[in-house]
Amino acid sequence: MSAAAGVAAAAAVAVSLRGARKELDEKVAPLAGLVAAFVFAVQMLNFPVAAGTSGHLLGGALAAVLVGPWTGVLCIAVVLLMQGVLFADGGLTALGVNITVMGVVTVVVAHLLFRGLRLVLPRTRGGVTAATFVAALVSVPASAAAFTLIYAVGGTTDVPIGKVLTAMLGVHVLIGVGEAVITALTVGAVLAVRPDLVHGARGLTAPLKLRVDGELVDAAPAETPAAVPKSPKKVWIGGVVTALVLAGVVSFYASASPDGLEKVAADQGIDAKAEEYEHATADSPLADYGVRGVDSARLSGGLAGVIGVGVTLAVGTGAFWAVRRRRAAAETGARV
Repeated sequence: MSAAAGVAAAAAVAVSLRGARKELDEKVAPLAGLVAAFVFAVQMLNFPVAAGTSGHLLGGALAAVLVGPWTGVLCIAVVLLMQGVLFADGGLTALGVNITVMGVVTVVVAHLLFRGLRLVLPRTRGGVTAATFVAALVSVPASAAAFTLIYAVGGTTDVPIGKVLTAMLGVHVLIGVGEAVITALTVGAVLAVRPDLVHGARGLTAPLKLRVDGELVDAAPAETPAAVPKSPKKVWIGGVVTALVLAGVVSFYASASPDGLEKVAADQGIDAKAEEYEHATADSPLADYGVRGVDSARLSGGLAGVIGVGVTLAVGTGAFWAVRRRRAAAETGARV
């Protein structure tokens, strides 16, 4: 299953690289790396959802709404890769499973549901925020169901899959509420200052209608001088500062309780045959979200979070600008 999921994840990333060329325009490209860094930061903030259980942002819905579904898959893939390589968080052989479950499933489910809701909800900022909330909420239990399916095929412990699915859905619906709140607040904040930067809010303003001979027709657009495109610099700076504060300061106060999957694994016996092993990057100076040699837990965790945000931002931005350049080259017929 790890091998099969790895192939599926690689295929999804390859397809997303091609699809992202259409999404990464002059507005989206500078923000895609920021979205990856922000998701990395917020994933460090486990929040309590039930007695002895915590949850954290998956980020698929957030990325899909802000920068588009193809770019969204790439954002989550970058985050998971950085976590596994730099912080020894998530097995490297399980990277394909993680990308498939946490990236592809969440992005696809959230995007399709969001698009469907946009067709029936008012074409306003409130309508976009409401669609974002529902899409984010549903994407989390959908991811949990996908994991259960993978475990049903490749699991090594004989446990009733029905009970596992019920337990996974139960706790991840609660986590989904937290995901929905964080996602809706973030998208709403960007909508309030720069709705033009939100991929899912394109076409937000309906054309002006005029009644002519008893029929409604689109009014001709007013002739105005060409507007100079606004730079996303302020939003970018604000997003980077927020991510650094969340990862460097707020993460210290995150819940230490096991997350939903760990809790279900312990309660349902999924981990009955679990074995301790040394992660391939256990020698990383940032393993387990701490800086080796720094004795203060608060300072060590904060520095690791800041470094993680910086590296994720750099890697993501570099990758997305490379994709953007390929799109520009294709449009001009040049070779890169």
